[in-house]
Amino acid sequence: MKIIILGAGQVGGTLAEHLASEANDITVVDTDGERLRDLGDRLDIRTVQGRASLPNVLRQAGADDADMLVAVTNSDETNMVACQVAHTLFHTPTKIARVREAAYLTRGEELFDNDAIPVDVLISPEQVVTNYIKRLIEHPGALQVIDFAEGKAQLVAVKAYYGGPLIGQQLRQLREHMPNVDTRVAAIFRRDRPITPRGDTVIEADDEVFFIAAKANIRAVMSEMRRLDESYKRIVIAGGGQIGERLAEAIESRYQVKIIEMNPARCRYLSDTLDSTVVLQGSASDRDLMLEENIADADVFLALTNDDEANIMSSLLAKRLGAKKVMTIINNPAYVDLIQGGEIDIAISPQLATIGTLLAHVRRGDIVSVHSLRRGAAEAIEAIAHGDSKSSKVIGRSIGEIHLPPGTTIGAIIRDEEVLIAHDSTVINAGDHVILFLVDKKHIRDVEKLFHVGLSFF
Repeated sequence: MKIIILGAGQVGGTLAEHLASEANDITVVDTDGERLRDLGDRLDIRTVQGRASLPNVLRQAGADDADMLVAVTNSDETNMVACQVAHTLFHTPTKIARVREAAYLTRGEELFDNDAIPVDVLISPEQVVTNYIKRLIEHPGALQVIDFAEGKAQLVAVKAYYGGPLIGQQLRQLREHMPNVDTRVAAIFRRDRPITPRGDTVIEADDEVFFIAAKANIRAVMSEMRRLDESYKRIVIAGGGQIGERLAEAIESRYQVKIIEMNPARCRYLSDTLDSTVVLQGSASDRDLMLEENIADADVFLALTNDDEANIMSSLLAKRLGAKKVMTIINNPAYVDLIQGGEIDIAISPQLATIGTLLAHVRRGDIVSVHSLRRGAAEAIEAIAHGDSKSSKVIGRSIGEIHLPPGTTIGAIIRDEEVLIAHDSTVINAGDHVILFLVDKKHIRDVEKLFHVGLSFF
């Protein structure tokens, strides 16, 4: 596939990295020559220096015969204009734009249409990250929570702790422990190495366990791996920017929420906009303020500013002062692995959360969603099976008969409203949503081929 990526920042660069390793023809456009040189040195891609929305720059990037344009510069307006130019002058089939400004998004249905601003797929990183954090708050103790088929099934990562009923036991005993709950362990990471789960695999303390189940059964399965954390009540948010505001708005009716924000004007705006959230003006790195606000009583402290260093420092302070759980947004991917699991419980990478949404539209076959797991080391994919037993490699076959690429497991099938946990005897039907887990991303192309429909399907 020939793809033009506009913007060589964190999202554009990470996307280029993912796609270049999958044999796509990638061109990256940016005004920053140094960034482009860095990407060009590391990846097998073309780069073009120039303003992303200009027709001559897009032509130079190969817009005449590009299959897709992904506009992820830091400017909403540049991204929108670039999609307009690509549509009008080059008839680019698929146009994806990152748009952050809520004022555009609230009028999205009227604005983003082929008769107005021709954007096929809108990506709002702030909304993606807000939803991601909200799911973590709803599932105390989870390291990652991913929705499939509009939330009917969920994939959850937990760290197995000493004292969990399943520690030291084989996976096949899950069924004996929970005869009325169907679940499947999709992958286990032990000391950062993936283990393909089998019936005789023994769960050890500190294993990172990814399991899939119907949404209603998630808490029961979590209790097998670790002592269940109590539901959160008190949430403290450092940073009243777009993500802080959206998250407070989404959860303030169910939790006691406080926002700490430096900017007085922004504080006034948040006070006027939010219903029950308490807004405090000050710095989350101010020890006296944190003590005054009883940070030791907080169930969760969330550092959501744009400054990685400020987020890390305020999170470390909150943890030292007694906050039970600390989650931190980290924009620099190099920092994420360094800090997660120490005093900071969960490091959230906006880039990786956003990349999954983008990848779903780039994959071949009917891929509904793609989620980056373990900070990009693995992926979960939701694919729809089309065709019939003659034209498809999966339809009419039981899971045990399907030749899956190495390190790939099928976790569940969603058929209409029903969540079917995958077993070797489970047969895939046309229209099924199939949830796959890959611990080795180099096999993504093989998974896509499985869901391609042959020529006999019309």
